[in-house]
Amino acid sequence: MTTEISTVIDANDDSLDPETAAAAKKIAQLRQSIDNIDNSIVSLLAERFKATAQVGVLKAEAGFAAADFKRENAQMTRLRRVATEAGLDTEIAEKYREFVVEEAKKRHRRIAAEGQNPGVLDLFA
Repeated sequence: MTTEISTVIDANDDSLDPETAAAAKKIAQLRQSIDNIDNSIVSLLAERFKATAQVGVLKAEAGFAAADFKRENAQMTRLRRVATEAGLDTEIAEKYREFVVEEAKKRHRRIAAEGQNPGVLDLFA
């Protein structure tokens, strides 16, 4: 078992040499950008799951199964293309798609089985 090494990076640490301080400041700026992106991603995921919950209700009312493999395959093809065009490793896009599709199908199954209104985005219920 290996132990991971950690470093606390403080852009306001006056004891850092100028080169290290500059790196710490740049890291702080990049982390702020990362936090902003994460906030956007989570908000977009919430919107996505609101839409898929509506799909789940409609599927349940119509008697459709939770899975639609033709749609899933088309999504994967599209997301691989988008990832490639964006310069993102397609494996990351595949993991993303796997996560969101499996979570949506869980909700669709629950909605169909229990007749529940999707309500709050309790993704792991």
